[in-house]
Amino acid sequence: MENGITNAAFALLSAGFGAGLVTFGAGVGIGKIASAAMDGIARQPEATAKIQTAMIIAAALIEGIALFCAVICFMLSGK
Repeated sequence: MENGITNAAFALLSAGFGAGLVTFGAGVGIGKIASAAMDGIARQPEATAKIQTAMIIAAALIEGIALFCAVICFMLSGK
C-alpha cells in the first residue's frame, strides 16, 4: 500500500514540475517575441500593425502549446 502512495506522490510531483517547466518555457518564449517586436517597432514605426499582428499570432500559438502540454502533464499524473 505504501508503494502505491509513493508512486501517486511522485506522479503528482512530476506533473507539477512538468507544468512549471512548460509555464517557464512559454514565458521565456513570449518574452523573446515581445522583445523582438518592440525592437522592430522602434526601428520601423510604420510597420507597427504588421509586427503586432505577427506577435499576437505567435504568442497565441505558444500559449496554446503550453496549455496543451500542461494538460498532458496533469492527465499523466492521474494514471
